[in-house]
Amino acid sequence: MRARVTISDVARAANVSTQTVSRAINNKREIRPETRRHVLTVVERLGYEPNSLARGLATDRTAALGIIVPDIANPFFVEIIRGAEDLALEHDYNIFLCNTVENPAREAAMLKLLEQKRVDGIVLCSSCLTDDELQPLLARQRAVTLVNRPLLSAAEGAVWSDAEAGMRMSVEHLLHSGRRRIAFLGHLENTYGRRARRSGYESTLREHGIAVDSSLIGSCMPYMKDGLATAHNLLQEHREIDALICHNDLVAVGALQACHNLGVGVPDDIAIIGCDDIALAALVCPALTTLRVPSHELGRCAVSMIFDALVGVEHQAERVYTPELIVRQSAP
Repeated sequence: MRARVTISDVARAANVSTQTVSRAINNKREIRPETRRHVLTVVERLGYEPNSLARGLATDRTAALGIIVPDIANPFFVEIIRGAEDLALEHDYNIFLCNTVENPAREAAMLKLLEQKRVDGIVLCSSCLTDDELQPLLARQRAVTLVNRPLLSAAEGAVWSDAEAGMRMSVEHLLHSGRRRIAFLGHLENTYGRRARRSGYESTLREHGIAVDSSLIGSCMPYMKDGLATAHNLLQEHREIDALICHNDLVAVGALQACHNLGVGVPDDIAIIGCDDIALAALVCPALTTLRVPSHELGRCAVSMIFDALVGVEHQAERVYTPELIVRQSAP
C-alpha cells in the first residue's frame, strides 16, 4: 500500500516549516506570495491532500453534512438529495448519504453514526421514528433539519409538503368527476405523512356525505410491487371501486399494472391518482394524474436552514409547501 503524503513530507521537500505549509494551503497572510507559490507547487507535485479529519478537529467543522432517506431507490428522495447536494457544494460542503430502507432501527443507527462522524448538520427525510425516540437522538447533533415532518424542539428547522391538503385535492377532484367508491392505498404506520394522507382522505369523504369504508383502505409499503399486490387483492374483493388514491407514484404505477392484469380500464373503469410527480408518472400509459411536490426545493431549503443555524442567522423555522394537482390521463 502506498504511503500517504504528509504535511511533513511537503515541508521537507519545500525546505520550509510545517507551519508555513499550513499557512500556504489555508491562504494565510503571514507568508510572502512567492513562498506560497513555491509551497503550493510542491503540494501539487507530491499530490498532498490535507487531512480533513485533523482540520475538522482544529476548526470544529468538518465541512460535511449527512442526509438520511428511507429509500434511495425512490426518485422522490433522489431529487431531495440532489437539491441538498447542489446547495451544499455551493458552500464547499460534502454529503454523507444514508439509506434506512424504511427501518426505524437502522435510522437510529445512522443518526448515531453521523454523530460519530462529527458532521456539521443532518437532513433527516421522512423519519420512521416516533417523537419520543427521535428527540434524544436529534439533541446530540449539531444541527438537524427535518423533511416531510413538522418541527420538533431538538431540530433547527422543518420543511414539508402539506400531505393532508394534497389528499383533499385528490378526493375532491375524483368526486367532481363522478367517482364515489374511492379506495386508498398507503403505508399506514404512524408517521406524519402517512397520518396526514389518511386524515385528508377520510375527512374529505365525510365532508361530502360519504361514509368511510375501512375495507377500501389497503395497507402497503411504498413500493411498486406492494402497490401491484395490494391493488390486485383490493380490486378482486371490491368490484365496485371506481377510483384509487395512492400513497406515492410508485404505488400508483403498481396499481396501474394490477388494473392491466385484471382487464380493468383506466380511467374508464377506475381512476388512479398518485403523489410526488416523479419523472415516471408522465411516461407510463396512461400518464398518471398525481400531486406535484417540489422535492428538489425541499432538499435545498433543508440545507439552507442548517447553514443559517450553524452561523447563528435568524431563519424561518418551518416551511410548508402546498402540492399541485397535475391532471393527466389516469384521472381526467
